Amino acid sequence: MKNSFKGIILSVQPRIRLIRSFDERSHNYLGYALFIRGVIDGVEREYSVGIGKAAQQKHQFCVGDEVSGECLPVADERLEPVEFYKASKLKKTGHTQNEFKISPPWETISPDLDTYRYRGHRRLAAQTYAKKCNTCIWGCRMPVEIIIDNWNPEKRKYRFETFCYGPLSCTLYKAGPPRKVEGRNGMMYVEEDWVDEEAVRHRKMDE
Repeated sequence: MKNSFKGIILSVQPRIRLIRSFDERSHNYLGYALFIRGVIDGVEREYSVGIGKAAQQKHQFCVGDEVSGECLPVADERLEPVEFYKASKLKKTGHTQNEFKISPPWETISPDLDTYRYRGHRRLAAQTYAKKCNTCIWGCRMPVEIIIDNWNPEKRKYRFETFCYGPLSCTLYKAGPPRKVEGRNGMMYVEEDWVDEEAVRHRKMDE
């Protein structure tokens, strides 16, 4: 049985899973994450709901929207940045803000997932994300699945990493320390700054 929910949207961000295998990485573009303050199954609190790209394209959810619907708890919390997903009966029932915020953190309507894929991301310090970027359309907290050994794919680890898809000129941005990825036989890959630079070098400072 699905959980009923309603509340006010605090943030809309891309819902993306990152798969790492030593120095290689790939992304699964799952949809969008709605972070909501409201009521879910009769309990008032903050919670998060994953929706698909078609639902976001239809409703154009953004910060301040009043939303309602039904959802299910995620099957594996290691693989999702949200608590609930498989949302249905989605409705936008109102809006509490008159203007979009068009300076950092950006709180306008999120672009399509192809735009995120095209833009590429830079690592974002977890503390900066939590304090300044968790309402921004360019922020993203990704569940990360790490394949330790390709010869033994059952050996995996899980964690979360934060990233920024926003303008390179953003004054709030802080990279944080390089990320480390465990490999076979105790080997360790350090993802240096050039990886981020390569991912976004096709963009100008204000893009």
